[in-house]
Amino acid sequence: RADRLVIMLKVGFVGWRGMVGSVLIERMLAEKDFDGSYSPYFFTTSNVGGKGPDVGIEAPPLMDAFNIKELAGMDIVLTCQGGDYTNEVHPKLRADGWSGFWIDAASALRMKENAIIVLDPVNRSKIDQGIKDGVKDYIGGNCTVSLMLMGLGGLFDKGWVEWMSSMTYQAASGAGAKNMRELVRQMGAIAAVDSALQDDRANILDLDRAVTQTMRGGEFPQDNFGAPLAGSLIAWIDKAVEDGQTKEEWKAVAEANKILDNPTKIPIDGVCVRIGSMRCHSQALTIKLKSDIPIEEIEAAIKGHNEWVELVPNTKEDTLKSLSPAAVNGSLKVPVGRLRKMNIGPEYLSCFTVGDQLLWGAAEPVRRMLNIAVAHLKAK
Repeated sequence: RADRLVIMLKVGFVGWRGMVGSVLIERMLAEKDFDGSYSPYFFTTSNVGGKGPDVGIEAPPLMDAFNIKELAGMDIVLTCQGGDYTNEVHPKLRADGWSGFWIDAASALRMKENAIIVLDPVNRSKIDQGIKDGVKDYIGGNCTVSLMLMGLGGLFDKGWVEWMSSMTYQAASGAGAKNMRELVRQMGAIAAVDSALQDDRANILDLDRAVTQTMRGGEFPQDNFGAPLAGSLIAWIDKAVEDGQTKEEWKAVAEANKILDNPTKIPIDGVCVRIGSMRCHSQALTIKLKSDIPIEEIEAAIKGHNEWVELVPNTKEDTLKSLSPAAVNGSLKVPVGRLRKMNIGPEYLSCFTVGDQLLWGAAEPVRRMLNIAVAHLKAK
């Protein structure tokens, strides 16, 4: 009978058809997470009664994602539906007395006092303590913050970091599927300039002027980005906050310190920039260490932190091969390269890191948190 109760754990999935949700389901299928240890229920905001995804386990017809009674029947709710959905549904569900696990890829609850930002290779002990203390809201972190900590968590674990500056190069996918499609349309518009100008014998300045004219023209597709991204960049992500920062830049110091559970805040700041890559965020990092630590010890700390970080030798050949969005797209690995001491002082470190923000920056932490929550409930 105990085994039957374990099998009958109910997990509700919301937002499983969107970009992050699709990556989540793909990862769960790859890892065989739908193993019969719980019953999956799929919720929808638009197709109640329809057929859910094929996950190898029979599931009921799609349920109403706004039906508090149906959601309250779940032991765990995992949502990738976005912040607006969370803000509307989560308070009603808690007010109704529901005490299940809420696992969320959106940012709405991240900085709430009673929520834990999840990145278990970095803060598993905090997650475990939270479960013991009765915390029920577990939220995926900001994509660049999570990827930075996956790459450089070893330095923070050692207590070596005095401050950090992160200059980000963020992919179109961070803004959503519509933006990814718009980037491709922008690329197509640029590629469609006079083919004669693209001949190697043509005057390159004529080609440059034609491309620039296309990008500045009224027909250039930019309804979503508000500016050209292909062949350019956008040095602004999210809304403005205090002191000239954008919210995306503020998240670095706020979320990183919350994930690390630092009693004294480590200053982290920088500029977040959108670039014309489809997927994967990159970061150029300047790190002020508390002392002059030998580079060999730094390398060992980075490599030894988790099984996904990869230290890329600081050579042109290795950098071109391994340290780019093209090399990392679709992979769980988080390469760290261009690692060196800076000439402004032996306590200053520079490096560059890349990671797939749809994996470690979005879907993977909540996938792993679901497994942690299921294991906890099965053990009760």
